[in-house]
Amino acid sequence: MKVQEIAITGNQKKKIQKAVKGEAVIFEDENGDLIINVDGYLDLKDEKGKEPLEEILGEETLDYEVDFFVLN
Repeated sequence: MKVQEIAITGNQKKKIQKAVKGEAVIFEDENGDLIINVDGYLDLKDEKGKEPLEEILGEETLDYEVDFFVLN
């Protein structure tokens, strides 16, 4: 399992929580980190036609070859 850790601000976390929904895509662990399933996110992105993570974090930040993004 490959993971990409990305440091985010409190404001970015709030925006991501509002923009990305679905238990199969995102959940918050006991430390408060946001865990995003990359395959689920890509499906959501195709379904909605929007790119919320790219808009908030910047496209060059994300490595789609990993299994999960850990946003902390």
